[in-house]
Amino acid sequence: MALRLSFACGNYDRMDALKSGEVAPEGIDLDFVGIDAPREIFDRMMGEGAFDVSELSSSEFISMTASGDRRFVAIPVFPSKAYRHGFFCINRKAGIAAPKDLEGRRIGVPLYTQTAAVWCRGHLAEDYGVDLSGVEWVEGAVEKGGTHGTPSAPPLLRPARIVRNETGRSLSELLAEGGIDALLGSRLPGSLRTHPDVVRLFPDFREVEKALYRTRRIHPIMHLVAIKREIHEADPWIARSLYDAFEASKALALERMRNSAAQRYMLPFLVSDLDEIDEVFGGDPWPYGVEPNRPTLEALVRYLKDQHFIAEAMPVDSLFVPVEG
Repeated sequence: MALRLSFACGNYDRMDALKSGEVAPEGIDLDFVGIDAPREIFDRMMGEGAFDVSELSSSEFISMTASGDRRFVAIPVFPSKAYRHGFFCINRKAGIAAPKDLEGRRIGVPLYTQTAAVWCRGHLAEDYGVDLSGVEWVEGAVEKGGTHGTPSAPPLLRPARIVRNETGRSLSELLAEGGIDALLGSRLPGSLRTHPDVVRLFPDFREVEKALYRTRRIHPIMHLVAIKREIHEADPWIARSLYDAFEASKALALERMRNSAAQRYMLPFLVSDLDEIDEVFGGDPWPYGVEPNRPTLEALVRYLKDQHFIAEAMPVDSLFVPVEG
C-alpha cells in the first residue's frame, strides 16, 4: 500500500504533472495542496506542522537548522528561484542614482528575514560595497497595510534597525509618496506601473542578472522542499522517491514550454527567450541537486552568516538528505 503524504506548494509549471497525477512518486500517494501564497505555506508548516512535505523558505530552513531546530530535513529540489536585481525599486526624487546611495536610507521590505531580502542585501554588500549598517528597514505588506506574515525564524544574532510599518499605508504607497526611499524583496510594487516617481534601481537588470550567472554561476534559490524529520526517519526512501518525481515533473514542464507548435504561455518572445536559456544556462535553467547549485547555495549560506542569521557557514551538502546516486 502506498504511503499517503500531503505536499503543500505553489502551483508552478514544474509541479503541474505532480498535481495532476501524471507523475507519481514511487510508493507514495501524494496529496498535492496547491497554495499560491508562499508565506501561508511557510507559516503553517513551521507553526503547526500542517503538512508532511512542503515548499519552505531556504533562508529560514538554514537558520532553523543552524540554531538546532531539527524538525525538518530538506531535499535539493527548488520550487522557487528568482533573480532579484529587477526587484530593487526607488523613488526617483530620493536622490538615489547608484546602489551606494542606499546607505543610511529608509528601505521597505516585506520581511527582513525573507530569502529574497537576504539575496538583495547580499548583492548590495558583496557586489557593490554598500554599507547597510545605517539602513532603517521598514517591514510591512507591499500592497496593503499591516504585516506580511508571521515567520518562525530564529532571532538575528546581531540586531538590525527594523521597524514595522504602522502607517496603515502599503509599502507601495509609501514608496510613491516618499515615505520610504526604496523597496526590495520578493514582490514588485503596483506603484512601479502606476506612479511616475517609482522606478527600478537597475534599469538593465536582465543584463546584470545574466552576467551574474555567466561569471559566478548564481541563480538565486528562494525555496527548497522540506520533509518532517520523523516522517523521513521512519521511511528514508521517500526522499529519493520524491526527488525522482520532482525531476520527472520538471522535465515535462520544460518539454511543454519548448513546444513551438503552439505557445503554452502568454509570452510573445518565448521562442527567443528559450534560445537565450540555451545560451546562458545550457538548456536547463532550473537544475535540482546540490552540485549544479553549489555556487548559489554557498553564496546564500555566506550571506546568512554575513547578515547575522547564522554564526558560522556550514557545508551546503550537510543541508540535504541523500537523494542521488
